[in-house]
Amino acid sequence: MTASPVVTSFHDEATGSLQYVIHDPATLDGAVIDPVLDFDPAEARVTTANADRILDHVRAEGLRIGWVLDTHPHADHFSAAHYLGRALGAQRGIGARVIEVQALWRGLYNLPDAFPAGGRDWDRLFRDGDEIALGNLTLRVLATPGHTLASVSYLAGDAAFVADTFLRPDAGTARADFPGGSASVLYDSLGRLLSLPDETRLFIGHDYPEEGAAVQPMATVAEQRRNVHLDGATREDFLKTRQARDATLSLPDRMLAALQVNLRGGRLPEPEDDGRSYLKIPLNRF
Repeated sequence: MTASPVVTSFHDEATGSLQYVIHDPATLDGAVIDPVLDFDPAEARVTTANADRILDHVRAEGLRIGWVLDTHPHADHFSAAHYLGRALGAQRGIGARVIEVQALWRGLYNLPDAFPAGGRDWDRLFRDGDEIALGNLTLRVLATPGHTLASVSYLAGDAAFVADTFLRPDAGTARADFPGGSASVLYDSLGRLLSLPDETRLFIGHDYPEEGAAVQPMATVAEQRRNVHLDGATREDFLKTRQARDATLSLPDRMLAALQVNLRGGRLPEPEDDGRSYLKIPLNRF
């Protein structure tokens, strides 16, 4: 019988982001996936409300968190991996192709010395098929690029954490127009996820419910087969739909700030001589 981790979701209303704590019910060993570090773009203020909710949950449940994992370098929020890794004494991981994303954005920011080489801001850079143990559970890494070069999903028992690949079935799929993204590659990644058993729970990276509606963090593989961007669609149909949709989208309002932090594993830039950290924003680049 396929193992079933306990999954607790946390929704960040400001960005629509979904964060997860998963654990083995027998041993209480677990991981945190895609935690959010709060950022107010109007005031350039960084706070820890989302991450502290996760800490409260972990402590209340008596969980042993061995890993804090990001599925990719996020464009819409700061990662709290650095903060939670230190608070929990946990290791931090991300997909190995983050090194390629770092190289791309060094040029876009004109910051040749930014983002330490070799992925030193993480304890492990995962490749497709890598595995880690969470008590009696085995968490396996699936390469699922398209939204970004470095996107991965994490499969543990009957639960997969697929981040920015699928949205909920009636909302479609993730955008693929950021630097290094590809709608065609995303289509292949979606197909890989749909090849999992029908009952597999796919936990998505974002939900944007209408006011008063419930957040829907999960749909099964069987339900996602009816996703509005894929049901009855050929590859060409999907590409036309995805690319047309992407052409209407603005950049996330936190993107140019967030990537400077997330490509450091959630670590803020080193303070300058006044003791404060600063971000660099390329004008008229996008």
